Amino acid sequence: MQQIEPLINGNYYHIYNRGINSCNLFREQGNYEYFLGLYDKYISQAADTFAWVLMPNHFHFLVRIKEEEEINPDRVSNPVRVSTPSLYFSKLFNSYAQAFNKRYQRHGNLFERPFKRKHIESEDYLKQVLLYIHNNPIHHGFCEHPMEYPWSSYLSCISVKPTKLKRDVVIGWFDDEANFKYMH
Repeated sequence: MQQIEPLINGNYYHIYNRGINSCNLFREQGNYEYFLGLYDKYISQAADTFAWVLMPNHFHFLVRIKEEEEINPDRVSNPVRVSTPSLYFSKLFNSYAQAFNKRYQRHGNLFERPFKRKHIESEDYLKQVLLYIHNNPIHHGFCEHPMEYPWSSYLSCISVKPTKLKRDVVIGWFDDEANFKYMH
């Protein structure tokens, strides 16, 4: 059996997964919104998010796993309550699967397991992954430009609205917003 690479604090990862047997994970607008709410609830505790896209049957995230002290600030006073970064993703997927199964009267696994992760070790690869994520809806025929797809972080990157997305860092990887847009 293939060993699962652990998520290491302070490192960048491309996290992705799909529905079991490629089933749809998101059937209606409310599903996307609910998943993003759960993502904020669980993942923002453990990771900074730089890019994301939700497709009907799969998703992609570009994250940096926070340092252990950022995730578990009370570790000194309560060493028993330490959570691993993977546990936050498991909570997200389990919570969403339970709600989805209840909503659509289904049972069993919703996501392929384990969720996929690729460690990102260079800035060039980081940019490639970000462009891949934002262009995923184009690749799958949902639109002709990332601006047209509502379930991606592309619009948050070019917006001035408040966001937890690390927008300024992302734009900085491309020097400025004009080059960010050009590269897409």
